[in-house]
Amino acid sequence: MTTSKLIHITGFICFMLSLFNAKAQYSDLQYFRPNDKAGLNIFETSKDDTVAFGGVKVRVGGDFAMQFQSLNQSNDLNNLVELGSNFNLPSANLNLDVQLIDGVRMHLRTYLSSQHHEDSWVKGGHIQIDKLDFISSGFLEEIMNYATITIGLDEFNYGDAHFRRSDNARAIYNPFVGNYIMDAFSTEAFGEVALQKNGLLAVVGVTNGKLNQSVVVTDKSDNKPSFYGKLGFDKQINSDLRVRLAGSIYSNQGTTTGTWLYGGDRSGGRYYNVLHTLPDSLGNTEGGEFEGRYNARFKKLTAIQVNPFVKFKGLEFFGIYELASGGNEINTSDADKVGAFTQLAVELVYRFGKRERFYIAGRYNTVQGKTVESAKEDLKINRLNVGGGWFLSKNIVVKAEYVNQKYTGNTWTGRFAGAKFDGFNIEAAISF
Repeated sequence: MTTSKLIHITGFICFMLSLFNAKAQYSDLQYFRPNDKAGLNIFETSKDDTVAFGGVKVRVGGDFAMQFQSLNQSNDLNNLVELGSNFNLPSANLNLDVQLIDGVRMHLRTYLSSQHHEDSWVKGGHIQIDKLDFISSGFLEEIMNYATITIGLDEFNYGDAHFRRSDNARAIYNPFVGNYIMDAFSTEAFGEVALQKNGLLAVVGVTNGKLNQSVVVTDKSDNKPSFYGKLGFDKQINSDLRVRLAGSIYSNQGTTTGTWLYGGDRSGGRYYNVLHTLPDSLGNTEGGEFEGRYNARFKKLTAIQVNPFVKFKGLEFFGIYELASGGNEINTSDADKVGAFTQLAVELVYRFGKRERFYIAGRYNTVQGKTVESAKEDLKINRLNVGGGWFLSKNIVVKAEYVNQKYTGNTWTGRFAGAKFDGFNIEAAISF
């Protein structure tokens, strides 16, 4: 990391901490997920109208995360770099949330530093509308008591896993350091409507299918919009028990759009420098900032994700069953054939102590499937995470995990054949 970059990040931290005593920093916003421990296990924002509108309010917030990584890795070719034990490049976010008018709020997140981009750039932003009183007082109030309209260029609401993952430096919601292997997350131009009533949930939305926006059309362009939806049930049964079950679907049938659902996180993977190769005889190397997760890169994609969530007192269970299928243009003869991958994840977290400040957790995540139907064997990836954490305050968490990830089966070639990495990570994260 360059000296100028270190000064940039240090200055950001000092600036953000100086805002703790500013009144605007603690502005209560309507229909808002708190960017601290209070935001744990919140999925879609509530329709409860608990904050009175008092004019335009600006909430300046941020996230900062740094890991100490100690991993080992190997493969059948014995050509992976040796990993030492040291600190990773810190990551940082700048968040702006603005209550514009009654029932209308804006969100903007800027990545100030990440593994993939050391420079600052806008992750995305959106406007959330929970009331239409700006048209006329009480306009469509009977509908808007249950409806939320969201429009922007930002992450869209496919699946429940994106509510628990680390978003660059915003790691406070994630009980582990790593995200999921098939990491369903993308920032695209989108619009969606969500309906919530008596614990029932329905979401319908559309995106333009593009991560990188452009109006240029070429002879090879086959752009199509992406359609997605979600149905769910979320109920606090009693003071001890909460149950949620949600199912989502995503579909894009264009061959030049829709490939980003599992490759849209431009901040980079959570495990640094894994699966990077040593220089070969020509000095060439393989590996990038996104290793450790998997994207089949189907040209046409249909994905379904089912997520159960149960919280009984301090014990939490979260799961993923996900099926992603589509056409993968590997060569001319295979262009129209269909491959499919299945992702399973089970996650147990036990929170304890005063205000559940401590937790221990375990997660098992596996991905298995074929890039084309004609493949003789499945590709398989297995990952185990075991760890725990301590919330020093509602804004600060320190967590540690052991991770073990393996690429199994005879289908993997090159650097992935027999590949595995394992070891320990310690992460400190601040969000406010």
